[in-house]
Amino acid sequence: MTTSRPAHADQPEHVRTTRAFYDAIAEDYAETFRDLSAAMPLDRALLAGFAELVGEGAPVADVGCGPGRVTGFLASRGLDVHGVDLSESMLAIARRENPGLRFEQGSMFALDLPDGSLAGLVSWYSTIHTPPEDLPAVYAEFRRVLAPGGHLLVAFQMGDEPRRHVHPWGHPVSLDFRRMRPEQVAELLEEAGFALVQRTVREPDARQGEPTPQASLIARVPGERQAS
Repeated sequence: MTTSRPAHADQPEHVRTTRAFYDAIAEDYAETFRDLSAAMPLDRALLAGFAELVGEGAPVADVGCGPGRVTGFLASRGLDVHGVDLSESMLAIARRENPGLRFEQGSMFALDLPDGSLAGLVSWYSTIHTPPEDLPAVYAEFRRVLAPGGHLLVAFQMGDEPRRHVHPWGHPVSLDFRRMRPEQVAELLEEAGFALVQRTVREPDARQGEPTPQASLIARVPGERQAS
């Protein structure tokens, strides 16, 4: 049975806090992190490899897309990609910078997508504000919308203790940025029904102001994708 869930279901406090944080900082964030520049070749290579795994023309969601830089990059690699984000201010920038792409407001807890409708899903540092106890629900939702044979890419900062950002660029907001261990995320993904494909860890890049190692996992839904 195919189902669709509303984008504006009742949301917990941490979701509302995350939306308010990014609504406040959207323009400053987008200007600071404008694109996947030449200073980030390893990130671009990872995303390009993911695009090749998923396949040209395949339907993909960039969940937590922010100002749309990853969405735009994936579109340039031939994917039929759209962006989803909590923040309308971020989405306004994404639409402005990527006028040919689709961007929608929504929550990763309840994506407005039918079951098994995607060949790929990217969560590029977008689960880092989610309390650990809520991550299983997020990964279950990712699993719901991915078809058999579909791929998931999750990126996050490594570590055990969260880092609280207070008044970024002078805005009166604050938010916890949660760090995770790859083995913990891999276990949660497997519990949600994914099979791990790749685990990548790189050292922090001082040029990008990264204080901790960065990790990413690619996982696959068991089964074979049906030809469209």
